[in-house]
Amino acid sequence: MRYARISVGGRAVWGRVGERDIEILSGSPLDAAGFDVIGTVPRARAHWLPPVVPPVFYAVGMNYPRHIAHAGAATPERPEVGYRANNALTGHLAPIVKPAAVTGRFEAEPELVAVIGRTLRHATREEAREAVFGWTVGNDVSARTWQHQDRSFWRSKNSDTFKPMGPWIETDVDALAQTTTLRVNGEQRSSFATGDMVFDPFDHITELTRHNTLYAGDVLWMGAETVCPLEPGDTVEIEISGIGVLTNPVHLEGNEQ
Repeated sequence: MRYARISVGGRAVWGRVGERDIEILSGSPLDAAGFDVIGTVPRARAHWLPPVVPPVFYAVGMNYPRHIAHAGAATPERPEVGYRANNALTGHLAPIVKPAAVTGRFEAEPELVAVIGRTLRHATREEAREAVFGWTVGNDVSARTWQHQDRSFWRSKNSDTFKPMGPWIETDVDALAQTTTLRVNGEQRSSFATGDMVFDPFDHITELTRHNTLYAGDVLWMGAETVCPLEPGDTVEIEISGIGVLTNPVHLEGNEQ
């Protein structure tokens, strides 16, 4: 099943995505109270929003051996996470806006995203697996000069539009058996086995819940094997087979239209 958030009449609603239409839902599929189908819209006319606005936005770094080797970093000895900001989220087909003040490397990172479906604390690995509601696609956009200048990622990874996510949440897929592909302007720039991680999502969820309570709607971005430069005028696509394709144009600040 595929669930999305779309804008209908200026209002954010949940939808169940079909091949041609999206069924508009009365509530969230993450809510145990359930929902009814209250209408439909053609999928081709959908205005896509980030498929979930998380209570907490967790992110994993340096989780693929090739990325670790490229960066000259040490392989992590245990699962660890960082945090990102909800203001950075944007949806499928929405522009990534490169700030005018950014110089140097401006890059995309294709990432698998786990969406948590229930409250979880002190989870076993099996409980962690059962707690994942579904999977979506993320693009961890980064301004590297800011990343190296600042003491935190507050602007290098958390500026507005730097975290495209979507287009929907896929609930029926073995995410770790898929392939992640990144294309810029239709040209393939990288492709890798999605599950080739040092620590998988369930390792991270198990470790996280020793210290933090996870809640329905929390997201966990799982890191990338590779990075790819972006420039204004580009269109970047991230596809995870079995889940979907996240597409975003890149605009320079002041030229968003």
